[in-house]
Amino acid sequence: MEIIELVSKKDYREFVKLPFRLYKGNPNWVPPMINDELKMLQSATNPAFDFCDAKFWIVKQGGIVVGRIGAIVNKLYNAFRNENMGRFTRFECINDREVAEKLFFAAEEWLKDQGMSGVYGPLGFSNLDLQGMLIEGFDHLASIASVYHQPYYQGIVESFGYEKEIDWIEFRLTVEGAALEKGIRGAEIVRKRHNIEVMHFNTTKELTPYAPKLFEILNDAFDVLPFVAPMDEKMINFYSGKYMPVLNPRFVKMARMNGEIIGFAVGLPSLSVAMQKSGGKLFPFGLFHILKAKKGNSGDTMDQMLTGIKKEYHATGAIVLLQAELQAEMVAHHLKYIETTGIFETNAKVIANWKNFEHIQHKRRRCFKKLFV
Repeated sequence: MEIIELVSKKDYREFVKLPFRLYKGNPNWVPPMINDELKMLQSATNPAFDFCDAKFWIVKQGGIVVGRIGAIVNKLYNAFRNENMGRFTRFECINDREVAEKLFFAAEEWLKDQGMSGVYGPLGFSNLDLQGMLIEGFDHLASIASVYHQPYYQGIVESFGYEKEIDWIEFRLTVEGAALEKGIRGAEIVRKRHNIEVMHFNTTKELTPYAPKLFEILNDAFDVLPFVAPMDEKMINFYSGKYMPVLNPRFVKMARMNGEIIGFAVGLPSLSVAMQKSGGKLFPFGLFHILKAKKGNSGDTMDQMLTGIKKEYHATGAIVLLQAELQAEMVAHHLKYIETTGIFETNAKVIANWKNFEHIQHKRRRCFKKLFV
């Protein structure tokens, strides 16, 4: 058994492709795009390396990759929060504690060498990267905005002294009947009371100029949340380039009040099955499956991707209006269910709103924490 720090193109590709073998045949795992993951891991293609240091390792046994892990120091986040914490990321391995021990030892020793006092994880480079470890909901299909893991990971991580920091919870909502009608009534009240206009988009060309405004609001709305630091222009351009081509512009709504854009809501017809069919590659057939799914004519589910309202406009109820407009788009496309992204378990207001729907709270993912002695 040997542990190898990633150096060569082959090393990086083996790192990215390990989950494809670990989850082969699992009907609920959704693969990432291989090229997207490769770009995330390397400084030449990921602008987060401007403010992050990172290392990645694989463990080989008999020449076969059996585990992987990464370690990140997000210097911007540490300065923003006045912390001194590292992160572990993208941990995957066979069900073998010895393999996992080698991985965590390498990651923790490197973080100690960087002067870190402890580690959170799993977390990615930013809040739009992979966050949390799935600990409940293994029998449900993952959304592309969430994560999926092996059930034995939690026990392995806790055996190394990691404890719960915070959980995200996820819901599956049914959009019909009384909840749908209540949303429509609430939206009309908000619209009339505050004279809020909802902006609609029909094409990616129409939407693209508003991408910077979306991220500006995201920076404002999310900066109070754990593990979040503001994104600069390079990061905004990076994520715009990654996500804009995938979005269906009809499922992106923006709220405008007195000429000012104050909030947004982004949904997306579920791409999970299409991503499974793609096998992590756009060509030869992956792109066809993804483009077909994003039209919203071949499934029954919308993934609720991101929602943000500028802090000073929270009391307007703009979120109610935006959500109602997204739901109207769902009805037009014959979509019945919403898969929410992870919501911090402490976010009582949003959780209470989701519970207005017929719902199940079916998934839970966790961020762990360990302080170095």
